[in-house]
Amino acid sequence: MISFQRYHDLFDVPQIRATLIASIVGRLPIGIAGLAILLLVQRRSGSFALAGTASALYVLGLALVAPFLGRLIDRLGPRPVLAACAFLYPAALTALAALVLRSAHAPALNAIAFVAGASLPPVSACVRALYPRLISEPALLHTAYSVDSAVVESVFVLGPAVVAACVGLGHPEAAVLLAALSAAAGCVVFIRAPAVKAWTPSKSGAYRSWLGVIGSARLLVVFVATVLYSIAFGLFELAVTAHAASKGAPAAAGIALALTSVGSGAGAVVYGSRHWQAPIRRQFVLALTVMAAGMLLLVPIDNLVLYSIASIATGIPMATVIATQSLLIARFAPRERLAESFTWAATCLLAGVSAGIAAGGVLAESFAAYWLLTAAAGATAAAALVALGVSRDERRVIAP
Repeated sequence: MISFQRYHDLFDVPQIRATLIASIVGRLPIGIAGLAILLLVQRRSGSFALAGTASALYVLGLALVAPFLGRLIDRLGPRPVLAACAFLYPAALTALAALVLRSAHAPALNAIAFVAGASLPPVSACVRALYPRLISEPALLHTAYSVDSAVVESVFVLGPAVVAACVGLGHPEAAVLLAALSAAAGCVVFIRAPAVKAWTPSKSGAYRSWLGVIGSARLLVVFVATVLYSIAFGLFELAVTAHAASKGAPAAAGIALALTSVGSGAGAVVYGSRHWQAPIRRQFVLALTVMAAGMLLLVPIDNLVLYSIASIATGIPMATVIATQSLLIARFAPRERLAESFTWAATCLLAGVSAGIAAGGVLAESFAAYWLLTAAAGATAAAALVALGVSRDERRVIAP
């Protein structure tokens, strides 16, 4: 049974509703920009190689720089960092669109794509770092991260739809500019949220180690597991695309992936509505195990309609995996390094998805789509095995 009382209690917590709503617009570029850059460059240049390189460098810039932005947020507070990103990111995306439209040379495109990725406002990391500051009850924190996962799933459904609409109208550059506008407007709104204004940087001596949070054995295990299950996400996306293409209906891949996201969002809603007796570590391992099994569910299915319907079940544990991972980070990270911890998680996620897509592209040249699904299930199972190594001591390490 689903009970919405937990959600009612969550949104009764002061500032939670305002903080979450203020973050939504600022997160839209996550689902828009990468695909928009890929399609804009490909449409204007006619080169998939150039488009893939620009998109990859965008992701690389984000993955490499995000942890350093997180560390700055922990030291200075979110407002100065987000204010700088609110200027740099839209400027870089606008410059990228202009360079593409003017048929600029590849080095210039690649450089500005990297800068754009590096300056993406880390709104999601800020929101996830704020939850433990605003919520003292563990059960509601559990619900908050479930809601957050559902919001991210919604962004990943809405973003590609927006890009597809812009491309369909013959203006892929509009999607890039919309990502720029969303980032600027979203940052301005989010910075003005009361919880963000009240964020006081820690003055403790927690910044002595240059390794930062990756020096924590428990967090490092969570990050390794994140890379592995993110590789599975990338492989899964390629597997669905390859299966649809083999049936002569490549557009069906979008439907199947959208239905996967629907299942994922529904799973997050159910997960966040209930109290679970098992420790978070076990929940994380169980969610990963179910995710591996869900991917194997699609292996014997050949019919595209049944395949798409079954994708709903495959997606159910996916957002729950992300929610439980966030809960583990919130438990294991020092309060004064929460933003850095969540930006590292984002880096691991992006690196894993990119590696999975790249590996899937290679595998799809020689193997049937169901082998990619099998590989994705294997990567997820490996993540579950790694997650077993998380310390059994789950006492909260964040200061109240």
